Amino acid sequence: MGTPPPNKVFSINMGPAPAIHLVTSNNSPEFTHLTHALTHSSIIALDAEWKPNRHVSTFPTVSLLQIACRLADSSELHVFLLDLQAIHLPSVYDLLKDVFVSPDVVKLGFRFKQDLVYLSFTFCEHGCGPGFDRVEPFIDITAIYNYLQPKQLGRRIPKQTKSLATICKEVLGISLSKELQCSDWSQRPLTEEQKTYAAADAHCLVEIFNVFHEKVFKEGNSSRNRDKHWPSDFDRGLKQIFEISNGCNMVTRTKFCEASNMIGIRMPESYSSIETTEEVDSVKSYKITKNVDDSLLWIIRKHGDRILLKDSDRKPKTSKKKAKKFSSGSERKTKDTSIEEDWQGPPPWDPFVGGDGCPKFLCDVMVEGLAKHLRCVGIDAAIPYSKKPGTRDLIDQAHKEKRVLLTRDAKLLRHEYLIKNQIYRIRSLLKNEQLLEVIETFQLKISEDQLMSRCTKCNGRFIQKPLTTEEAVEAAKGFQVIPNCLFNKNLEFWQCTDCNQLYWEGTQYHNAVQKFIDVCKLNEQL
Repeated sequence: MGTPPPNKVFSINMGPAPAIHLVTSNNSPEFTHLTHALTHSSIIALDAEWKPNRHVSTFPTVSLLQIACRLADSSELHVFLLDLQAIHLPSVYDLLKDVFVSPDVVKLGFRFKQDLVYLSFTFCEHGCGPGFDRVEPFIDITAIYNYLQPKQLGRRIPKQTKSLATICKEVLGISLSKELQCSDWSQRPLTEEQKTYAAADAHCLVEIFNVFHEKVFKEGNSSRNRDKHWPSDFDRGLKQIFEISNGCNMVTRTKFCEASNMIGIRMPESYSSIETTEEVDSVKSYKITKNVDDSLLWIIRKHGDRILLKDSDRKPKTSKKKAKKFSSGSERKTKDTSIEEDWQGPPPWDPFVGGDGCPKFLCDVMVEGLAKHLRCVGIDAAIPYSKKPGTRDLIDQAHKEKRVLLTRDAKLLRHEYLIKNQIYRIRSLLKNEQLLEVIETFQLKISEDQLMSRCTKCNGRFIQKPLTTEEAVEAAKGFQVIPNCLFNKNLEFWQCTDCNQLYWEGTQYHNAVQKFIDVCKLNEQL
């Protein structure tokens, strides 16, 4: 197939439009060209297309494999569209498997692991077992994008997870249309738009890598230029250092050698001294077996990775939680109805059920702010014992202390062992509105005398007799500072009986009292 007409996806920013070859038979000239390109390329980009599968019990069948090849001896780029529905798969299985693990070819992809899983499944279905289990050396375009982000000294740039279209827009300055991504790739013949779209997906991976490669090359040249301006007597200075005959000689030599090694490893120009038979990484076991471009070899060492498929990857994953969640429409309806029920009571403090008549609440971590508001209006409001309590812990604490559990977590209401009068779900989002909701729901009687009558820190009660300034200063020693400006105001101090926190009727106190008079609408009750 010849070169397609100009298209917006083949922008000038991506260089000249590559030749697109549709491979449908192993006896065609296109297949011969593909074989030559795969065996003479140093970089290939991989992508796959398939018809969306709505059945989670099996993997979708890959219909098209896109391979963009950059030949090692030229900058010429070819894109091959391998029609897996038309070609005899066993005839290309060994060729692809060898390329996937060849240490002499850098494979590029964008989140290609899923593609590899589906591709392996497709070939296994046609008798090409055991399929594909690895791709190496491999570089994900997302890793390249993160490397290209501007670096800030002293700050670590967080890794980004962006779509391929977004990366193309930011790196290449083009708009990569994804309208045909979910089209029916199993339908034949493929439209010209589908062919162009599929080729562009593979082509842009190579172009993004070219930007990355150029950046690495420039950084290497910049480092070498800095070396040219190094003082000419640098070696002589080292010689003088090494000739120092004192007890620190070995330490000086050792430290300098370690620093030299660190600089050599850090600078990109160090790839010029890398042997082509050396292992790429201590974790990666592949080796370079032929003469590869020095900068490309450094990229493989620095950024090369691999995709390994485990046995669990080859099995479609089914969600038991979803199956349980959507098991029965009638069951969902029953649960939703129970969640939406209003408070029916009676509360555990009701004298008719053996309570003492004093409202008591337990606010979970989702409504801890409400607990302080309740304390400000004189209501007993506790919080969980631990910062991350379990559901059972909350229920046990509420039952033991005869409290109503307040929460915004709808899941808590679904537990069968809950007593209906033991939990209430707060609907409001703002703390003032939550306070009003609790007051109205439980018909609490709030008076101005109750305001600020509890410790907002621990929910404790205050001492019966207020302290003088001298007594407060003595009581506060070691844990609380009394401002000097209060000494001449003849104020009364109140102390919590539980945590010993001291309070006084200052400006903050009066502002808080007025706030809760307004929130609770106490003036309207007069």
